[in-house]
Amino acid sequence: MMSNRAATNRAGAVLAVLFAGAFVMGCAEMLVVGMIDLIGADLQVSIAAAGALVTANALGLAIGGPLLTFLTTRFDRRRVLLVATSVFLLANLLPALNADYPVFLVARVVIGAVQGLFIAAAMVTATSVVPADRTGRAMAVVISGFATSSALGLPLGTLLGQAVGWRGSFAAVVAVTAVVLVMLFVLLPSVPTGADSGAIGQARHAFAPRVLAVLFVSFLTFAGMLAAITYLVPFLDEVTGLTGPVVTAYLLIYGVSTTLGSIAGGRFADANAARMLIIGAVGVAISLAVMLVFGASPWLAALAVLGVGLLGMATGPSIQHRVVTLSGPGAPLAASLPASAVNAGIAFGALVGGAAIDAAGVSYAVLAGIIIALVAVAVAWATSFLKAPAAVGAEPVGSESRT
Repeated sequence: MMSNRAATNRAGAVLAVLFAGAFVMGCAEMLVVGMIDLIGADLQVSIAAAGALVTANALGLAIGGPLLTFLTTRFDRRRVLLVATSVFLLANLLPALNADYPVFLVARVVIGAVQGLFIAAAMVTATSVVPADRTGRAMAVVISGFATSSALGLPLGTLLGQAVGWRGSFAAVVAVTAVVLVMLFVLLPSVPTGADSGAIGQARHAFAPRVLAVLFVSFLTFAGMLAAITYLVPFLDEVTGLTGPVVTAYLLIYGVSTTLGSIAGGRFADANAARMLIIGAVGVAISLAVMLVFGASPWLAALAVLGVGLLGMATGPSIQHRVVTLSGPGAPLAASLPASAVNAGIAFGALVGGAAIDAAGVSYAVLAGIIIALVAVAVAWATSFLKAPAAVGAEPVGSESRT
């Protein structure tokens, strides 16, 4: 009994520090969004150029994350997490000190890449310290760290930046990261990669058609969400008739709903991840339909925003769960791919939504999101029949090292 309790306490401590790491990395990713005007003015670049700092981070995560994970497949996940966090700290130290725009841009690519590496290693570590029937909830802890950073870290960091300057916010990120690094060093267990899990072998399983098909569900779901949510502010202005501080409440609703969705989604992932992907895509489509048809009502518009964030983000743990399960021996590498799919979906959705607005108006961005979400429903249903080959097995990654 005591040993079980000690194991449970240890698992809780490991999950807590992984949440903290995900939270601070999510804050660093989103800080530019909240202080884009301050950064542009201080570095004497246009708003569009300052926005490229967001793109650089996303590209670093989407491309660099899987690449770094591929290159580090044979290393103990503890070592990978410590190195990734150390590099993250140093890269954020550059803008905190006095980096100019070109250096900041390169630093953002590095930050995104090690963030993607951290996500993959954190997923493997999180699932290695819990029983098999709680892997979805363990994954949800890491995912909710990033979601919480949008809901809480972004506004708090923005307020700090307005008070002490945008570099001060990045200095705060560096300070918190240093604390997290110490906690990781003290609490992380060793999570070695199997001797037969070579990089090429992992890639063969991680990029199998069945895995890519499930990743496509995530791509479509988030593309549908962001086709509309990216342009929420102009939608509220033109359709709902809301401007000024009240719009912040809607952004907060969305941020909080994504946090709640990522937390609740872990339990649904453990119950039936494939079914949750269908439910989430259906929920996003219905919520966007409510926004399109009843968007003139402030209350129904708020309900629609809540539904998009809650149901869309609730698919996060299920995507991670399905990808890890279907990839079998390729799970350590495959764990980095959902974040890439999500970021690609976000970029595609924002692009499609923007094109729809240019062509026909802001409501058509929501219509575009509905169409994409309906395609996601169909793909989610089709992929629900996919199973890992018997020779590969469906044991979640890290099961061999559970305590």
